[in-house]
Amino acid sequence: MSQAPQTAQQPVILTGDRPTGPLHLGHFVGSLRSRVELQHTHRQHVLLADTQAMTDNAHDPDKVRRNVLEVALDYLAVGIDPALTTIAVQSHLPALAELTLLYLNFVTVARLERNPTIKEEIHARGFGRDIPAGFLCYPVAQAADITGFKAQVVPVGEDQAPLIEQTNEIVRRINRQVDAELLPEAQALIPEMGRLPGIDGKAKMSKSLGNSIPLSSTADEITHAVKQMYTDPNHLRASDPGTVEGNVVFTYLDVFDPRKEEVEALKDHYRRGGLGDMVVKRRLEEVLQNLLAPIRERRTQLAADPGYVFGILREGTRKSQDITQATLDEVRGALGTFSFDRS
Repeated sequence: MSQAPQTAQQPVILTGDRPTGPLHLGHFVGSLRSRVELQHTHRQHVLLADTQAMTDNAHDPDKVRRNVLEVALDYLAVGIDPALTTIAVQSHLPALAELTLLYLNFVTVARLERNPTIKEEIHARGFGRDIPAGFLCYPVAQAADITGFKAQVVPVGEDQAPLIEQTNEIVRRINRQVDAELLPEAQALIPEMGRLPGIDGKAKMSKSLGNSIPLSSTADEITHAVKQMYTDPNHLRASDPGTVEGNVVFTYLDVFDPRKEEVEALKDHYRRGGLGDMVVKRRLEEVLQNLLAPIRERRTQLAADPGYVFGILREGTRKSQDITQATLDEVRGALGTFSFDRS
């Protein structure tokens, strides 16, 4: 569990997830796959954002607590290496909470309410004006996370980019206040692949919507999910010409099937007619079974030894405590907050 040496020349990258359920193929495409690659070129920190998860799950804290282990298992199973990546639990980094309180003095409620990401998520959750204060302010907490690690790169979906801009606004205000480049601005790293649609084709993949394929899915669960996938509702017979655009099976083949030329040939065949949905689905099922079988096997092995996984989290969190506390001390000192040493 010892951390491999990292060079100061490598840029710092921060990423993470809210532990509200096991991760699924949407997470794999959106972030996990790139994290496995980025850990070789960056000083990578991954945050299990259990405090942030409480902003809309305070009614069910046990869900958040038990999913810390579930998400950690997914991280390790896909190939995130604790010798290359520091994995930490957010709620055990008290410096981030204090940074959040300090930063709240450098942002207005009106600015938070104008954040496009916040506005969209408030509408999606049906909060109306009954918005939990913690939820409204989570962009500030995210700014504390990013700056606490002095991250220069933050992978996010395109819809999350306004949160990075809000972080940079806070950074600029702090830096102007102290007349120094105390904190670095962060760059949003937006993946080429957008959101992976759910198997119903109507929304993003989400466990709560029942349209996801978890990374821990059994072989039978994968088979069932592929059979349920949305295709072309007007493709009633194999002989009928079919539409590829918006057809979830082909979307997934584009993402996961490495045999790109064969996939393009299948598309042409489907468009002109003579190719049934079940033929295409069987191909996708084979691709997903091959992708997820080794992840599932590794995850099962890790789950049999939770002490090992918790050990990784303890070590990563201890290291992260040192990093974030050092940042907090710098910010306090630069802002000139009270110190017994200067009293």
